[in-house]
Amino acid sequence: MGEGLHLRRASRRINVMTQTRRALFLTAGAAALSACAPEVADASEAQYANSPFRRITDAQWRARLPALSYQVLRHEGTERPGTSPLNEEHRRGTFVCRGCELPLFRSEWKFDSGTGWPSFTRVMAANVGIKRDYALGIPRTEYHCARCLGHQGHVFDDGPAPTGKRYCNNGVSLIFQPA
Repeated sequence: MGEGLHLRRASRRINVMTQTRRALFLTAGAAALSACAPEVADASEAQYANSPFRRITDAQWRARLPALSYQVLRHEGTERPGTSPLNEEHRRGTFVCRGCELPLFRSEWKFDSGTGWPSFTRVMAANVGIKRDYALGIPRTEYHCARCLGHQGHVFDDGPAPTGKRYCNNGVSLIFQPA
């Protein structure tokens, strides 16, 4: 009986040590990731630093946007794939930010990526900001409206020529303005 008690105590000590070491590695990993993800405003954001859209409170955004648009634009949510009516938008025109109507994409840059989200090969670079996003545990490049800072989507390097880019956008973050 004394030997059984000794083995149970040794097993508990090993379990505690394993849990402590795991917590240490997870904490160190999270700190390293956040150190690699500075929230530095880029030049495109600087031109809009004094925009009145930057002074709108969260409660005001909630009141002025549809619920899903609010969740995506203001809290970096994601709409379900295949649900955006903009997937089927093929007219000539401009896609603008739903938060502040800043032009982001021209219709000729849109393509069917097969992902279920409106996708574009290029963006009006002066009108977007980018940052590293580790929300899924892997580094991605998130882009947002430079004027109101509304989340739009993520950019990937698997798009068609000539850019090889795929700006994968949430449809609820956009408004289409026909030409």
